[in-house]
Amino acid sequence: MTTTIHDFSAPAIDGTDTDLAAYKGQVVLVVNTASKCGFTPQYKGLQELQDKYGDDGFTVPGFPCDQFGHREPAAEDEIAAFCERNFGVDFPLFAKVDVNGKGAHPLYKWLRKQKGGLLGGRINWNFTKFLIGRDGEVISRHSPTTEPAKLADEIEKAL
Repeated sequence: MTTTIHDFSAPAIDGTDTDLAAYKGQVVLVVNTASKCGFTPQYKGLQELQDKYGDDGFTVPGFPCDQFGHREPAAEDEIAAFCERNFGVDFPLFAKVDVNGKGAHPLYKWLRKQKGGLLGGRINWNFTKFLIGRDGEVISRHSPTTEPAKLADEIEKAL
């Protein structure tokens, strides 16, 4: 049996366990995020994608991560408040995860295996993006420097 994003679960930012099978049939853009990073303004672009395509079966689950330069030191409730207050984020946010190393969340171990990137699979910084099709399979991986708006054509094709 092939593994897909639908085979994983993760704690939401409020601590409730969330089965990612809830995203079956949707196009998903998984992003590791941080609130004190040079790429933090991308929250605005991610929310714009959510607003534009959400009704068509698209969602942006954000996974805060503090593995890169201690750019996400806040607690989950502070992260949620920051994202809503500063960027109007209403897409799903999850509890902080590790995306690299032995303690990496199983979802990220799988994502890195599916699309290795330039560093042999490692995530190199916050706001690395994985586009996943309606079938739960990874379509593509995008670097932190890729602005969310640049993914619109690829998202539209997947929808």
